[in-house]
Amino acid sequence: MANFVFNVSKGRCNELYNRVDSNDPAASLITLVVIDTSATDATLKDLDTLAAVLADVNTAEVTNTNYARKQLTDADIVALSPDDTNDEQGFTLTDQTFSAIAAGDAWTDLLICYDPDGTDTDASMIPISQHDFAVTPNGGDITADFPAVDTVKATD
Repeated sequence: MANFVFNVSKGRCNELYNRVDSNDPAASLITLVVIDTSATDATLKDLDTLAAVLADVNTAEVTNTNYARKQLTDADIVALSPDDTNDEQGFTLTDQTFSAIAAGDAWTDLLICYDPDGTDTDASMIPISQHDFAVTPNGGDITADFPAVDTVKATD
């Protein structure tokens, strides 16, 4: 499996991120969701909502004790800045720590989702991208170590 952008978000990644950054609408969020999946990337990238991803028979959100979705507001993200030298546009997330995650579900992937109204409703959340995140929780902290530049990048 590899990192990918969901089809529903292709061409929209930066727009969705920027909506959170500019408070349009005010309650919008970027939400990080950890899943355990054996579904193929080809299957998952066609799904248009978080609810559809989690409804896949081979995919489930993890349920380890102390796990909770990470919700990022405009204060948690930085403004977009186009890279005119390389003709690219991307957004970068800061590293996120999940604290004291108990053993249980294996973690395979991390989803970056757009929550348009801040209600944490799976049916309205748009999956932006999926990132390999193979972790075996053991009671310690788990850090999602994002790249220093371009967690998600749009080119050409």
